[in-house]
Amino acid sequence: MLELKSCCVLSVLHSVPVKIMLLLLIWMMMVSFQTGSSEDLLKPLKDELMALEGDTVTLSCKYSGSIRYFYWYQQKSSSSPQFLIKEYSEETEKFSVKHDKQLKEFHVQISSAAVTDSAVYYCAVEPTVTGNNKTLATEGPKRCKTGASRPRPGGGHPREKGGPQGLL
Repeated sequence: MLELKSCCVLSVLHSVPVKIMLLLLIWMMMVSFQTGSSEDLLKPLKDELMALEGDTVTLSCKYSGSIRYFYWYQQKSSSSPQFLIKEYSEETEKFSVKHDKQLKEFHVQISSAAVTDSAVYYCAVEPTVTGNNKTLATEGPKRCKTGASRPRPGGGHPREKGGPQGLL
């Protein structure tokens, strides 16, 4: 299980007029809501970043406690977060990671930033819970029973060999 924490909003811009830049800044402040307490395991070093196309950008998160692995996710507008890169991944031309164990920070570096890199970035760590040595017991899957059985095209009951499989 991963703890996913919104790190920062990155906006990569062409050279734009000041009015548009101010509107974008207001939008970023509205989008980048951060909730949490002083006990948060993860904290972004900056909530918002702006860059120009071609810049090299570094996004950073600070952590506390003992971390085994860390991950970065990217969420573009109107989509769910997508895995980007993790610690010990091979670097690509676009993305690389760095873990500073002394400062308890991890970073993702984006080379040659493009407008398409504008997104909300999330840092995630594993394990998410420390100091809990209890085992969670769960029951096996339950069988679901749907309403009355209806005839199927081509005959046959769902449990018959060769028939379509359904919920029982």
